[in-house]
Amino acid sequence: MKRTWTIIGVTDVARSYAWYQTLLGLPATQPAHDYFGQILDTDGTVLLCLHQWGAHEHPSLTSPDRAQPGNGLLLFFRVDDFAEALPRARALVSALEDEPQVNPNTGTEEFTLRDPDGYYVMVSALSDDA
Repeated sequence: MKRTWTIIGVTDVARSYAWYQTLLGLPATQPAHDYFGQILDTDGTVLLCLHQWGAHEHPSLTSPDRAQPGNGLLLFFRVDDFAEALPRARALVSALEDEPQVNPNTGTEEFTLRDPDGYYVMVSALSDDA
């Protein structure tokens, strides 16, 4: 099996860490470092990595000023608790980017919001046949 570890640049790792744990209904924990943290599913699978802007010499993570955060990136989470994820999401932002709707391509409910660094985050219901 192969896995992708998506890493995004963030301003405040601890703040983003708590934000994603809340959105995904995960137990609250602390990131391993102030400059890097992994959002883990309950089985230990890495869902997302958060890297503080400029903490290391990664060319694409030097500064959000070099490109608009989220340009060309959509974080897409399939969740098995969609009905519970929606109120968690509403509590995190003043307004959703897209209200819940059924995606005609997947036939599943989804909504979109922005994280604290401006990334688009889509949350989609995990269908029974996925």
